[in-house]
Amino acid sequence: MSASETPTGEFPPEAGPGHVVVVGAGIAGLAAAHRLLEGGARVTVLEASDRVGGKLLPGEIAGVRVDLGAESMLARRPEAVGLARAAGLAGRLQPPSTASASLWTRGALRPMPKGHVMGVPGTAAALSGVLSEEGLARIERDAELPRTEVGDDVAVGEYVAARLGREVVDRLVEPLLGGVYAGDAYRISLRSAVPQLFEAARTHTSLTEAVRALQGRTATSPPSGSVFMGIEGGIGTLPPAVADSVRARGGEIVTRAPVTELRRTVSDGWRIVAGGRELHADAVVVAVPAGPAAGLLRAEAPAAAAELSAVEYASMALITLAYRRSEAAALPEGSGFLVPPVDGRTIKASTFASRKWGWIADEDPDLVVLRASVGRYGDTEILGRDDAGLVAVSRHDLAEATGLTAEPVATRVTRWQDGLPQYPVGHHARVARVREHVAKLPGLAVCGAAYDGVGIPASIASAYAAADQIRGDLRGVEQLTAHPVQSLHGGAGE
Repeated sequence: MSASETPTGEFPPEAGPGHVVVVGAGIAGLAAAHRLLEGGARVTVLEASDRVGGKLLPGEIAGVRVDLGAESMLARRPEAVGLARAAGLAGRLQPPSTASASLWTRGALRPMPKGHVMGVPGTAAALSGVLSEEGLARIERDAELPRTEVGDDVAVGEYVAARLGREVVDRLVEPLLGGVYAGDAYRISLRSAVPQLFEAARTHTSLTEAVRALQGRTATSPPSGSVFMGIEGGIGTLPPAVADSVRARGGEIVTRAPVTELRRTVSDGWRIVAGGRELHADAVVVAVPAGPAAGLLRAEAPAAAAELSAVEYASMALITLAYRRSEAAALPEGSGFLVPPVDGRTIKASTFASRKWGWIADEDPDLVVLRASVGRYGDTEILGRDDAGLVAVSRHDLAEATGLTAEPVATRVTRWQDGLPQYPVGHHARVARVREHVAKLPGLAVCGAAYDGVGIPASIASAYAAADQIRGDLRGVEQLTAHPVQSLHGGAGE
């Protein structure tokens, strides 16, 4: 028996929140459990599927370890890298070997422009070579336009197109945002998706001036180190490592345990029914996507459930291909490329994984591994094709873009149904309403990609805020509600 436990196995009030059940063992749920254990709680994690990790999925192709989900994490925020270190992965953290991505646009692979904030340039010259002469000239008009009020929120595409022209949105903003959200730039919230730019736009007359102001602040105190980080063996190895750390700290993780009921008890605790098992807890963290979360909260927090039911998701698929290196000589340099939807291609990005991650190249120097991604919000036709069809269309587009026509030695298709939550205009207000309703029920918190950012650090920050809320500390929740975490594109094919 640990010093913090009473003889009955319950925690005294001064030691922490007692027994906490975390619903969902994706990276958010695991991070919440990790944080709660640090605070002295007794923790049980319930996961409906047969594995932990959610959208972080390790796999292999032709004997080489690869990611079959997200493959990089933002390193300029501390949460993801910090959790990896806490889980014993410090020695396996690796930055990309190359970050020189391209755009496949207007019939050619063109170097990814510099000097922009999520595709929004500070000067027209920053997009030279990507935009037409007419498009560049349209950017110059921004300085002459009257101020555009962004109000409480505005769509990224709508605002940028009004200031700089649609070509900027269609050729650069759209593929970058599409890589993060698989969404439509003309629907995505500026306040939630690019919060720094939203704040700058509220205090500057022109958009390019706002971008230059942001760039100027960065120049005065430039961040050190790589923008993104990977893990030897894949980002998908992070959740199992965190799960091992949770268990080592005394936490319980139960897979194949779908939660079917969540109700308050007369003693102000919670009753949870999962996989035929009934549990009682002092508090609950709901760390599942918006739809399942709505189902769980409908009985006790119907207003929060209604808000969560309105959150939409986009589906996508990742096609992983392995080639003999000797037959992939046509592959250009760099980490891969993004594809603007306006060009009518099927794939939206490709990552040259063996180029981007040194550990993949080292595992089999005779292989070249590539990833291609398909699927955007509202585009259901492409995902209706079978695996062979997705491989065929990916190979076709790769050949058009790079000249690579060789037969792959192995292929894998990974489908992510409803994989990415959409952040339309007003998303921040919806999140605030959800949290307001949830806060009326003591011992309940929510977290995950549906709230404050879709990237790995954002999900972990959301989890930490939820864990702290259970312990009575609302500072993290208040900070995230006011300032969402911007999720950047981790290179082509994220």
